[in-house]
Amino acid sequence: MNEERAQAGGSRFLYDSFDAATARIEANERVSKLQFEALADRLVRIEGMIERLERRLWLAVYGVVGVVLAQGIVTLLDAAPK
Repeated sequence: MNEERAQAGGSRFLYDSFDAATARIEANERVSKLQFEALADRLVRIEGMIERLERRLWLAVYGVVGVVLAQGIVTLLDAAPK
């Protein structure tokens, strides 16, 4: 049969059957793989943003603690006998 095709010429797609279900499954697998890769990339970016936000929050906490301590020290110095 292959010899007949070679003699007749033309595309192999004219003679070979096309399995649409297999092609559809393969396409869906490729799309799923791309979606998971994109999701993983987004998760990495979100984790980076969360880390930066956490640093900013700790900086704010330390700033507030510093102000409270400074006010306490000023109050103690003002209350000290002169």
